[in-house]
Amino acid sequence: MSLLSSWTRGEHTADDTTHPTYRKGSGTGVIVVHELPGMTPDVIAFAEEVVARGHTVVMPHLFGEPEATPGVRSFASTVPKVCVSREFTTLATGRTSPVAVWLRSLARNLHADVGGPGVGAVGMCFTGGFALAMMVDPSVVAPVVAQPSLPFAIGRTRAADLGLSPADLDVVKRRAAAGCPVLGLRYGADRATGTRFTTLRHELGDHFIAVEFEGKGHATLTENRQQVGVDRVLDFLDERLSHPV
Repeated sequence: MSLLSSWTRGEHTADDTTHPTYRKGSGTGVIVVHELPGMTPDVIAFAEEVVARGHTVVMPHLFGEPEATPGVRSFASTVPKVCVSREFTTLATGRTSPVAVWLRSLARNLHADVGGPGVGAVGMCFTGGFALAMMVDPSVVAPVVAQPSLPFAIGRTRAADLGLSPADLDVVKRRAAAGCPVLGLRYGADRATGTRFTTLRHELGDHFIAVEFEGKGHATLTENRQQVGVDRVLDFLDERLSHPV
């Protein structure tokens, strides 16, 4: 049986762009944005855990083959496509990926549908920083940044960059200072995340909550999952979405 057979397939259109979506659950909303190479079984399993905690989860399908297991073949077929896509900013610094406009629209749509104080946004790896970009919209009140890897950490400047335009970074800083914390997860020796956690600490101060693990793992919530990290994310979503903010 397909891992997505119990999910309702739909689509969302914004800024002349349409992507499929998968939805399941009830209660306050959480958008889980999949990592490279796509909506893998581990990503779906994590999303199921969010559903089980009493949330409505929407997973946008941005690239890759749904349910495909990570491997050389899946990465080889996906990475070249996302690297040349105009939706994703992979190398430039001080820029927000254009897909953020679509994701913010999806967040507003979900919030309007399910209500509550706002929605959560979980980004992972390639999409990790997208949760920050989504936070520019006030509908997002529980941003989770898991091993953010864009722009690709080639050189010191890119390694420290948050993948945000200066204007978007200003909004993120104001929202954080006004009481919207950001939760981040990573392995301490994960080179893909560069020095972004240092940047986040500098820009957001105590409003950035870092959960860090020893070692060279990468996917904190999926392939190299740490249950402590998963539980912290679930608790963070519960805390932020269950009470007025």
